[in-house]
Amino acid sequence: MNIIFLLIGISLVVALLFLGGFFWAVRSGQYEDDYTPSVRILFEDEDPTPTPPH
Repeated sequence: MNIIFLLIGISLVVALLFLGGFFWAVRSGQYEDDYTPSVRILFEDEDPTPTPPH
C-alpha cells in the first residue's frame, strides 16, 4: 500500500516538472509564431551549394 503513495508523489513531481517546462516555454516565446512553421514546410529549401557546370 505504501508504494501507491510513493507513485502518487513521483507522478506529482513529474507533472509539476512538465508544467514548469510548459510555462517556461510560453514565457520564452516559443509559441508566439504558430503560423510560419506550418507554412514553411510547403516550400522547398534552396540548395546552399551550387552545382558546378559541366
